[in-house]
Order: sequence, then structure tokens, then C-alpha cells
Amino acid sequence: MTDPADLELAHHLADRADAISRRYFSTARIESRTKSDGSPVTDADREIETVLRSLIRQECPDDAFTGEELGAHGRGGRRWIIDPIDGTASFLAGQPEWSTLIAVEEDGRIALGMVSAPALGRRWWARPDSGSWTRPCPSNSAAPAHRLILAEGDGAQTAGIGIWPPPSRLDQRERRVAATLARNVSHVRPALDWTAADPTTPAPRKPSTGSGTCHGALLVATGQLDAFLLMGAGPWDIAPLIPVVQEAGGTFSDLTGRYRTDTGAALFARPGLHQQLLDIVATAN
Repeated sequence: MTDPADLELAHHLADRADAISRRYFSTARIESRTKSDGSPVTDADREIETVLRSLIRQECPDDAFTGEELGAHGRGGRRWIIDPIDGTASFLAGQPEWSTLIAVEEDGRIALGMVSAPALGRRWWARPDSGSWTRPCPSNSAAPAHRLILAEGDGAQTAGIGIWPPPSRLDQRERRVAATLARNVSHVRPALDWTAADPTTPAPRKPSTGSGTCHGALLVATGQLDAFLLMGAGPWDIAPLIPVVQEAGGTFSDLTGRYRTDTGAALFARPGLHQQLLDIVATAN
């Protein structure tokens, strides 16, 4: 279990990130550039990551750091993993479903996860054996925290799952996986032809759009979906959500059933459903 001071520091980091992102989000126009992978990045992303990296170096000088925008530094058994703005496209569009993602990894396991979504006024966090929690942000909010607890899931045939990103951003193998899952569950959000890869198709709404959350895995942790499959992701997209889902009673693995954040794929599910979905994925040839 992480030191309670790590949770306090994570809330402080999230508060600082929220203040920066709110400042940019309130402007009439946010400038962006396109990265080599085709995704957008803003000055807000870079400023948040720079500030959080500096604060972590001050408070935890022996810890390593990995951020989506500025890369990694340091070595050791502990690592902070940061996505300064997850959902930059929504951020640029003036939509509220974006957040800062914060995780602490200790010896290959995620020991703390936090998601702070200031435009939604909500924060989620968890540590192993300490429960999964949510409350309004910032951290000094007087509102009490609410614990997330999941019920056992039904079979795959009646399950509702989320899949992201859309087919135009997936490779052929990933589209087969998505399409195979879609055929074997009750419904999928978004409802798309997951075999298609037409880049001219209008961008669909993310599974979390309008849900009061900002990440598909939070739909699982809050009981709004039975499972969520994320593909083509970095560790900063995955790691912070692992304890939030697991401490609520859910499950996590990559598509081979392993506890890894570096394979680009993550499957989050209600209890009792995970292995069924992995078995379906295994049939995607």
C-alpha cells in the first residue's frame, strides 16, 4: 500500500493541474499542434506536465516519472505516471469530458490512481485495499467522498460494453477484436460497424460523453457499463484507472489476461465477466 502522503500529494498535483487547465479552458480559443501520432497537444498539456513533474521532483526526488508529453526521467522501484490532459480533443472542442490522470507504480504494480475532471467538477481515486472513491473537486471540497462498489456482472450475452477508439484509428487486428466482442455482447457504446476503417466517417462520440465521467473505465467503476476495452493506449491512459476499477470490485488485464500497462490494450470489467470476454477475444482470428 502506498504511503498516505502519496494520496495527499496526488490531490495537490490534481488541484494544480485543474487550476491550469481551467485557465486555458476558459479562453475563447486554445491553440494546438498535431503530434507525430496524429493526436493534438496544447500548451496546457505541456504546462501541466512541466509543473507536476517539477513538484514530484521536489517532493519525491528518488521517484521516476513518465509523462505523455515530455517523456520519462529517473529510475527506481517507484514511478509517477501522468497524462496532463486525457481527452485533448474534447478539451479543444469545449466539451467537459477530459481530465488529468495520475498514477503511482511500485515494483510493476499500480499503487495509486487518480482522475480529476474539473470541467465535470468530479474526481475519482483509489489505492489498493483502501476502496475506490469519488467526490467533487478540488480536494478541499466540503462534500463527502462516496465509495464505488460494483455488483456481480451477468453473462457476456447481456453485457453492455464500451470500446475506444473508433475503427478508423485501429489496425486490422484491433478491428477484428472489437468486432468479435461487439457480436457476442448485448450492446456496444458507441454503436458502430467495428469492421469498417473509413477515415472520412464523422468522429463518433466517446463512450463517456454525457455520462458524468471522462474515461470509459470510469463507466465500469461507476456501474454504467459492464466492461470497457481501450486499445492503442499508453500506460498513462491505463495505469490511473486500474486501482479505481479494481477497488470498486472490478477487474483489469491486457488482452492476454496479464497485468500489464505497456501492451497498448486494457480490458476493464465487472466481476464475473472478465474471463468470458477474454475467451471471446481469443476467438478473433
